[in-house]
Amino acid sequence: MMTDKPKRTRKRARGVVKSDKMDKTVTVVVGRLVRDRRYGKYIRRKTTFAAHDPHNDAREGDLVEIESTRPLSKTKRWRVVRIVRRAAVPEPAVAALSAPQEVVAESESEAQA
Repeated sequence: MMTDKPKRTRKRARGVVKSDKMDKTVTVVVGRLVRDRRYGKYIRRKTTFAAHDPHNDAREGDLVEIESTRPLSKTKRWRVVRIVRRAAVPEPAVAALSAPQEVVAESESEAQA
């Protein structure tokens, strides 16, 4: 006779993507506040997790929600559940994308001179 065990609830956390340079993996920094025992002041602490991102959707600076899972590799024990908020695109990148190629080529040649 098989008894059904209740399904474990998985830990969830929210953090900011620090790096998306790996394939199907992102590095997520999760911050927390810890109270000092003696003085009672709150101190900011941060933990870095390697999280599985199967579709390579998350980008650097995105706010993501991660969930604990079985070990996927030596360091990956978390997976990206959803992207809560996208990071704002920096202004220089937007200007470079919208500028005509001739202008970009001219500015690069001037920079070299």
